[in-house]
Amino acid sequence: MLRRLHPDQPESFAFTSENLAWAEAQMTKYPKGRQASAIIALLWRAQEQEGWLTRPAIEHVAEMLDMAYMRALEVATFYFMFQLAPVGSVAHIQICGTTSCMICGAEDLIAVCKDKIARNAHELSADGKFSWEEVECLGACANAPMAQIGKDYYEDLTTESFAALLDRMAAGEVPAPGPQNGRFASEPKAGLSSLDVDGDKMPSNASVGLATDIGDTLKRIDGTEVPLLAPWNQPADV
Repeated sequence: MLRRLHPDQPESFAFTSENLAWAEAQMTKYPKGRQASAIIALLWRAQEQEGWLTRPAIEHVAEMLDMAYMRALEVATFYFMFQLAPVGSVAHIQICGTTSCMICGAEDLIAVCKDKIARNAHELSADGKFSWEEVECLGACANAPMAQIGKDYYEDLTTESFAALLDRMAAGEVPAPGPQNGRFASEPKAGLSSLDVDGDKMPSNASVGLATDIGDTLKRIDGTEVPLLAPWNQPADV
């Protein structure tokens, strides 16, 4: 698919002071002369700030990383996670339409998007709050069907729960991400049946555990930062 920049572009772009400090910190992760390796991280933060990735933002990031604009544009147009046109001011909905989700009802979720948002993908809703698109596998096959909104995964959806989720967002709420049927992560719906150690749940994700140890956070769709907690460190009411 040929991806082009939107014809209507803002005149300029600049990171907020907070995002600029974050971007400069990302650049220090790489050896001198290799700052261009931070291109995806900086483009993503620019998109989070503006809602979509504009030409001035791409140019600004390219200048920060001392790389040709065309090289930055190649990255922006190659990866479908970068939105090259305006998206809904509240949320851009990405419905996984690959095998597991398709079998479990992704087409029904798309029908909800067509009914409540816009008939065609990438179109804004009448109030400009929402947009949607179908995407390829997002890796949550055990929790199909699902949708990604910002960085958040909303899983185990039904047409009813998905429609209600959109209504809550339209009303200004930020629903808790994850499975929408009450289970934690991709555990069996009937509860754990194995991987117990002396009656306790065994830590199942070492990478999330490491993120907990170093105090990493996750940016929610409303812009807030929340702790990225390992399952065994989750509050009791989660």
